Amino acid sequence: MKDLAEQIPDVNLLLELQPEELAAKLLFVLRRRIERGERSVNLHNALNEVIGNFGNDSPYPIEKAQDVKIAISEAWLYLVAQGMIIPSPDGNGINGFSILSRRAKSFEDEAAFARHGVSRLLPKEILHERFADKVWAAFVRGEFDGAVFQATKSVEVYVREVGGFGNELLGVKLMQEAFKPDGGILTDANAEAGERLARMQLFCRAIGSYKNPNSHRDVNMEDPLEALEIILLANHLMKIVDARAAPI
Repeated sequence: MKDLAEQIPDVNLLLELQPEELAAKLLFVLRRRIERGERSVNLHNALNEVIGNFGNDSPYPIEKAQDVKIAISEAWLYLVAQGMIIPSPDGNGINGFSILSRRAKSFEDEAAFARHGVSRLLPKEILHERFADKVWAAFVRGEFDGAVFQATKSVEVYVREVGGFGNELLGVKLMQEAFKPDGGILTDANAEAGERLARMQLFCRAIGSYKNPNSHRDVNMEDPLEALEIILLANHLMKIVDARAAPI
């Protein structure tokens, strides 16, 4: 594919890309073809372009052709799985001809496509309603430290609100008071003593480890999976507070 080779001229770089990374490049190559007037796209035809005219004008070294075909096929099927490439509805779909979906045409650039991929890691509908909008929006923009801060701050605010505490109690001290094993307002008095202590420690350590650092300094968090795990922990803590709030 000469137009893909224009975007990624180094065949070794192309082969190092993960399917979802190459899919972003491939999607916009296909979009430009559609914009130039092609009615549909076809994987078989795209793979044939890898070797050009019997190898005479191959966009990549002919000895790498099979590897390139596999990489393009992986990226193509990733786009199919994401609902970006769909069978042509005019009857040619049964012959392998495809078109781009409405979603595929909606992305402004590769960065928007990448954000879409990240957003699928964290479905908004599973998040607690008190922080879903802010946390999810920050997460899909790649502001992972901001998303973590919003989620963990929400836990602190919710505990203070449900427990009826004043603003003078902050962070770990607030968690210690709210969930102290004997007499804490949010403590489950029916739980075994060790469990009550563990519950207090869970809240203290979550706030101390993930909320407090973001409150006091810049925390450069670049790993979406790390952010996802912390957000889901905060989500779980919010549900614990929900349960303690019900009888209050």
